[in-house]
Amino acid sequence: MSFFGAVFASLTLYWQWHLSGVALAAPFLGFVLIGLAARHVIRSPGERIKPSPREERAIKWSTIGEGVGLFIASNIVINLHRPDLLLPSMALVVGLHFLPIAFAAGFRPFYALGAALIIAAIAGFIIGAPMGGAVAGFMAASALWLASGMAVRRDWLAKGGKAVTA
Repeated sequence: MSFFGAVFASLTLYWQWHLSGVALAAPFLGFVLIGLAARHVIRSPGERIKPSPREERAIKWSTIGEGVGLFIASNIVINLHRPDLLLPSMALVVGLHFLPIAFAAGFRPFYALGAALIIAAIAGFIIGAPMGGAVAGFMAASALWLASGMAVRRDWLAKGGKAVTA
């Protein structure tokens, strides 16, 4: 999830703000930091959270549907000559893909993530060009990064890690 958050942020920087070079790599620092935290949790002793066969099927088919949906959505908006709708369309597809996983897993935070991404998409559609794409892209990136951090924390706590309090 954190990787795709970085992808959303980089695409937004490129398509909406027309940045290039090192600026496009900057969002991947968030991915690296979350990845390092995940690596630490994975290597920590303890029992990890394992999806059931039903959850694994839902993840597999939702991910396949997401890939097909992204392909179809991008082709539609490009053929309609509406590149301003690309990021909101992508956020919508990614958000929808989390709903069957949430249902199969009975995991309410995935409903929240799916809803946040769908709200990002709707905001992007309503606001319109040029700001709508930026809003949808950055909202989607933020939701995915937040969910990634929460997932790493959940796994850490499941393995017996202590919660960090302020």
